[in-house]
Amino acid sequence: KWREENTRCPEKVRDLWGKFDLRNTSGDEKWQIMEQVCLAAMDLHDAFLIKECLSEMDAMFPNSSRVKRLKAMAKLELRERYGEALEIYDEMIKKDESNSFLYKRKIAILIAQRKIPEAIKEMSDYLQKFMNDTEAWLELSDLYIQEQEYAKAAFCMEELILTNPHNHLYHQRYAEIQYTINTLESMEIARAYYAQALKLNAGNMRALYGLFLTASNLSQQAKYTSQKRKENSKIANLAMNQINKVYEDASIDKQQMNAVEAMMNSLQLNSISQQ
Repeated sequence: KWREENTRCPEKVRDLWGKFDLRNTSGDEKWQIMEQVCLAAMDLHDAFLIKECLSEMDAMFPNSSRVKRLKAMAKLELRERYGEALEIYDEMIKKDESNSFLYKRKIAILIAQRKIPEAIKEMSDYLQKFMNDTEAWLELSDLYIQEQEYAKAAFCMEELILTNPHNHLYHQRYAEIQYTINTLESMEIARAYYAQALKLNAGNMRALYGLFLTASNLSQQAKYTSQKRKENSKIANLAMNQINKVYEDASIDKQQMNAVEAMMNSLQLNSISQQ
């Protein structure tokens, strides 16, 4: 499941490897598991386990580009010998330009070196070749946010929403970026996308808080008519009531509930003061 969802749980992966004798697993599944264990060992800097996995995979697939990539990650990247790793990846790309993992390793090295503008350029070039890579679009959005290029970060999320309009997290993230831009137009967009995220997943608490904050902000806009301010105030109150209900349903005590209400009032005041 972790492999399918591309989730990194290194400690759990290593624990399972030690708990169960997965070495006797047959077929391709064994090598997929071993690759996952090897990556987990790298995350944990477990030199012994890295060596064990690489030795077995190298013996089974001595000419595999996949194993070669793992060896470069373990023996060069982990030791911050980035220049040597890049040379190997460039050499491998010349032989197989369709191998997306190699391009991603180059980008990962640039990010590790804190060369964010260079990483953005490489990621943009990568997406020209692999446009359907949703993880890459998310990563590019993160990189733009680090550079405070919020309009470009928003564009990345728009691309993702087009590919999967039913993913509530994409709508929520797009709304958060628009909220950060903090113009009247972007606040209206943020409110709409927080609402859509909640429509897709009513349990999305970040979207619920976001809806409360954007509506609170818009309810105090001097440029709005009285009617529009009232509408946004109503939305903010509905969101606040829903948040309170969630905490009440969780059976928290009165002192905690008072703390939640105080926090909501503080958030509302902070949202208004940002105008």
